[in-house]
Amino acid sequence: MRGVLVKEWTEFDRLTIEELPRAALGARELRLATQAAGVSFATSLVVAGRYQRKPPLPFVPGTEAAGIVSEVGAEVTRFKPGDRVIAMLDWGGLAEEAVALEVNTFKIPDGLGFERAISFTNSYSTSAAALTWPHLLRVAAGETLLVHGAAGGVGLAAIEIGKLLGATVIATAGAAAKLQAAREHGADHAIDYRAGPFREQVLALTEGLGANAIYDPVGGDVFDQSLRCIAPEGRIMPVGFAGGRISVIPANILLVKNVTVCGLNMGFYAGWSPSDARYQYEGRMRLLMDRMFGWFNEGRVNPRIWRTFPLEGYKEAMAEVLGRAAIGRVAIVMGAEAKRLGH
Repeated sequence: MRGVLVKEWTEFDRLTIEELPRAALGARELRLATQAAGVSFATSLVVAGRYQRKPPLPFVPGTEAAGIVSEVGAEVTRFKPGDRVIAMLDWGGLAEEAVALEVNTFKIPDGLGFERAISFTNSYSTSAAALTWPHLLRVAAGETLLVHGAAGGVGLAAIEIGKLLGATVIATAGAAAKLQAAREHGADHAIDYRAGPFREQVLALTEGLGANAIYDPVGGDVFDQSLRCIAPEGRIMPVGFAGGRISVIPANILLVKNVTVCGLNMGFYAGWSPSDARYQYEGRMRLLMDRMFGWFNEGRVNPRIWRTFPLEGYKEAMAEVLGRAAIGRVAIVMGAEAKRLGH
């Protein structure tokens, strides 16, 4: 099989596609004929050795893959050959085959294309957990949700889920096309953060109260400004630092407004953190995935794929991500899915 191979820590555009041996299959693992895989900013950090977790060299990058089960291990009970699935991987997504643990694998609805399915193990799972789990933002009907980075994968997912929960959603983004995408996915208000500080606009839209919940994958100045337009007893969550700077949180603002700051590393539940909790939280994750697939079947969420690329286009795909041109996710497609999409 072919796959993108990381032999040393380097930049993504210096990687090559190589012929790779088939990985051995463990008792609790299954083999996929990969049909789609995702690339993200985090993928570039892993390849460069700048992520908090470093896979053992050499390795195939990619922490998600959608495909068709071709083989199952002796102890696998949930899946059989021919099943359409999506899997959270430690690594290995950008190859024509992938090996996944049963605990991290989920059946996908018949009407969900493989290229769109990759949104559920990353963007939608992160946003759904952030907005619904009781120890996190716990967005309720009638509240105001402020979503930054609104045209990215997690941002668009957060908008849709916020509307499902009955919130008024204010979205921020940095281009007319991205603001339009936010509106198309349900945002009640869309603010261009390049036109000036968004703080005053958020306060005006909320009659001076501020946002009850703030979802921030950007960080830096955006997080700092968000603390100045958050409602009393509001909740704010950093889910990434695409802006490049990790904010130092002033405790006096938290104290004065009774603000809760919560964090979410979705990799903790998928086994990507030093303490492997995937088996401990398998039940919670399966409930979350079932709920999201239910929303999809009801037509209430609409994963947006910006562009698809064949495996040979992996460098161009990452360039779309790093250039911040993408609205929604970028997918690498292989096998029958690549042919279906004209690659």
